[in-house]
Amino acid sequence: MSKKIIILNGSPRKNGNTTALTAEFTKGAEEAGNTVTEFFLGGMNINGCKGCFGGGKNPDSPCVQKDDMEKIYPVYKEADIVVLASPLYYWTISGQLKTAFDRLFAVAECDPNYRNPKKQSALIMAAEGAGFEESEHWYDHLKKHIGWQSLGKVLCGYVMQPGDIEGKKELVDAYELGKSIK
Repeated sequence: MSKKIIILNGSPRKNGNTTALTAEFTKGAEEAGNTVTEFFLGGMNINGCKGCFGGGKNPDSPCVQKDDMEKIYPVYKEADIVVLASPLYYWTISGQLKTAFDRLFAVAECDPNYRNPKKQSALIMAAEGAGFEESEHWYDHLKKHIGWQSLGKVLCGYVMQPGDIEGKKELVDAYELGKSIK
């Protein structure tokens, strides 16, 4: 049975190394019969969460703020798998990804017990160096807290400039991760 996959790409560079990884993941996932929708968060108008607990009143438009999250919410709610993709910024995910993910809390507010929808997930990252520990710590605790099952991680270090990723084994790893989803 095919899966619906959403990629939240927190890279500000639409043609950067993170996107090269998500492109290979998408290629593998689509070859396996899945549907993939990718959002390039850096080009979207997404405001930070206000912490107002005012969301969840309308499942079709869960947040009180009306911005480009309105495009993400319906795809997220229907998705079986959420891929969090980001360059490494100061030892963790980009602000673009963190801001969008925080805003997904409005969907949890639709549940009387503030439960997040159960999903599978993956983490895809590229970095100038190779210090992914803080990002992995965040991701591992996040999935445990909200009850998601991780399908895997693809972490590619030592790729600073766009194109530095060419020939790296992590491109194959991303493709294989996508291809493994059935």
